[in-house]
Amino acid sequence: LNSLVSFGGVEGAQLWLEQTGCTFEMLLDPQRKVYRSFGLGASYAKVMKFSCLLHYSEYRTANIDFPDFPPRLLEDLYQMGGDFLLDDSGKVLLSHPSKSPLDRPGLTDVLQAAAAGKH
Repeated sequence: LNSLVSFGGVEGAQLWLEQTGCTFEMLLDPQRKVYRSFGLGASYAKVMKFSCLLHYSEYRTANIDFPDFPPRLLEDLYQMGGDFLLDDSGKVLLSHPSKSPLDRPGLTDVLQAAAAGKH
């Protein structure tokens, strides 16, 4: 089972799935219990770091579009995310709380964690 967790509402989640083409199941956590259990907080300073703003500004010059979200569906821009891989029993195989919006584990790390979880 491949799933994403979002703290947003149903309408925003459906729109994000449509615009990104993601086929994973979206689980909603409006009280952010899952977020807190993985140690994910919010940070204005981390989200608004110059390096993040510069990176996103380069999207525009490269004609890379962001998903088009109506302002009423934007919730907490400062909520930090992360990448976590769990096996079928709920054992955490990979835990990567993001240090910034651009901080994601490499594909090799994710695949190695998934392979290790199969043994």
